[in-house]
Amino acid sequence: MKNIFTQIWKIPDLRKSVAFVLGMLVLFRVAAHIPVPGVNPENLDKFFSSNAILGLIDVFSGGAMENFSVVALGVGPYITASIIFQLLVMIVPKLEEIQKDGEAGQAKINQWTRMLTVPLALLQAWAMLNLLRSSQFGIIGAMSPYETVGVMVTMAAGTVFLMWIGELITERKIGNGISILIMASILSRVPQIIQQTAVTFETSQIFVYLAFAVIAVLTVAGVVFMTEGQRNIPVVYAKRMRGTKMQGGQETFLPLRVNMAGVIPIIFAISILLMPQMVAQFFIHAKTEWVASAAQWIIAFMQDGLVHGIFYFILVFAFTYFYTSVVFHPDRVAENLQRQGGFIPGVRPGNPTAEFLTGTVNRIMPVGAFFLAAIAVLPLVMQNVTGSQSMVVGGTGLLIIVQVIIEIVKQVNSQLTMREYDSI
Repeated sequence: MKNIFTQIWKIPDLRKSVAFVLGMLVLFRVAAHIPVPGVNPENLDKFFSSNAILGLIDVFSGGAMENFSVVALGVGPYITASIIFQLLVMIVPKLEEIQKDGEAGQAKINQWTRMLTVPLALLQAWAMLNLLRSSQFGIIGAMSPYETVGVMVTMAAGTVFLMWIGELITERKIGNGISILIMASILSRVPQIIQQTAVTFETSQIFVYLAFAVIAVLTVAGVVFMTEGQRNIPVVYAKRMRGTKMQGGQETFLPLRVNMAGVIPIIFAISILLMPQMVAQFFIHAKTEWVASAAQWIIAFMQDGLVHGIFYFILVFAFTYFYTSVVFHPDRVAENLQRQGGFIPGVRPGNPTAEFLTGTVNRIMPVGAFFLAAIAVLPLVMQNVTGSQSMVVGGTGLLIIVQVIIEIVKQVNSQLTMREYDSI
């Protein structure tokens, strides 16, 4: 570890990239403490303390939502826009053709995703304002339409600002910028959690804390094991004459990871799982009796530990399949191998290779999906056993943190390896 940090410090470009990422994270945390005017912070804190749903969402915003800051929405609207376009790419043939155009097609889809983020952020800002107005804590006073629009635009601009920061971080090739922002949001709550634990610590709960520590270690070990696990498919490149030189003939392998989706299924599942409860919150005080009753039933139903765990497991499992189909295309891999003169021993090039890769992925993917879903719901099981809400937040956050750190370490190592080749 010491040698890696030394190498990073000695390489000017990499040192500047790390410093830039750290600077962007500091800027993000400063923005998270700039409140929107017109909000009573004490009543807002009471409201979030009494609402478990918003408390869980606030963990992933790093307290920005509880402070009702200019970046209170976080990167949620951007993630929602990404989910929408990834679904549309699988449904709309025209979008699928655009995506197949390579970097140019992906750049178009990314641009449309950014454009969709703006109306989604405005809609979510309006919904949050209505939610806070409907509360009984007196969080927001009377606002004119002009002031309401101003707050909505400010919050939407905060989301676009975070989206821009995330893309700048991604360009530095030290990790996915959006995932790093989410990780920073979760880690920012660690000092507060430690402080609360120290204040409320009782010797009778020592076994609860020990159980949580064991679960944390098992989660880290499980995520690392699952992320590093891969199936190596042997690939042989045929010998070809180019001028007076013989090229090709080498043997290599095609790595198929057990979990190709990374941390994305967890983020998607949390976003989808909290959506019905967020929508139901807006209709609790509806004048129509059956609408208010239905909203209260949905909230009670989704907050049930067993129901929450079952849906969480299913969504993580399903999104692992979905996102793997988005990032891995056996047809394209088979086509690229055929163009480069490569083939899998015992399998004919072309469609047979694509079918072989599809079958192999379908055999290893259930293992990765089940493992990821099981680790995700393990903290929920601990919550039912111990009755501690922090188990849910800590377990899910730990899962995301470990995945993101592994991705960062891999990209940094690849950067160091590339610099070694440059020096040779």
